[in-house]
Amino acid sequence: QVQLVESGGGLVQPGGSLRLSCAASGGSMDYWSIGWFRQAPGKEREAVSCIRRALGSTYYADSVKGRFTISKDNYKNTVYLQMNSLKPEDTAVYSCAARPGSGCWGPYEYDYWGQGTQVTVSS
Repeated sequence: QVQLVESGGGLVQPGGSLRLSCAASGGSMDYWSIGWFRQAPGKEREAVSCIRRALGSTYYADSVKGRFTISKDNYKNTVYLQMNSLKPEDTAVYSCAARPGSGCWGPYEYDYWGQGTQVTVSS
């Protein structure tokens, strides 16, 4: 069973940057597609970005395209979400999730979820 642990959240001013980490244990990320999701208070959870297990193809929500970058370090079994030019509307709890299929962007169900890390963008 895969366990995911997020870290790297915090308070940052508008225009600032954060790098979130999603560390996996219990299995190699080589076999999992990983997605980043976020949920703001009073809003539904939304997909932010994902990286496919085999080809490493990446996908982004339009709201973060050009500002966020997802990457994977197979040696460290960790997926990162580099977030630049942060805006107040990026404030949310960010969670990573894993699924064994190769698809990651679309109506896919994820099997394993981390506990989430809070990102607050405020001056």
